[in-house]
Amino acid sequence: MKKYYLNNNQQSNGDYEVHSEDCKYLPYEHNRTSLGMFYNCKDAVTEAKRLYPYRRINGCYYCCNPCHTS
Repeated sequence: MKKYYLNNNQQSNGDYEVHSEDCKYLPYEHNRTSLGMFYNCKDAVTEAKRLYPYRRINGCYYCCNPCHTS
C-alpha cells in the first residue's frame, strides 16, 4: 500500500492532481491533503472525488498514470 495526497493547488487546466508518497512531483506539505493509504491510484482518486465532489480530480501523469485522464 502507498499513501496518496491531493494537491491543493489547481493545475492550469483546472485539475487537482492525486500523487503517491514517492512521486518526484509531490507538492510541499503545506500544499497537499492526505487521502490515506490505498492499494492503487483508482481508489485514491475515488476517495478524493468523494471528499471534493465539485473539484475536477485527476491522477498525476508520473506517479498515477493509470488514473491520469487529462
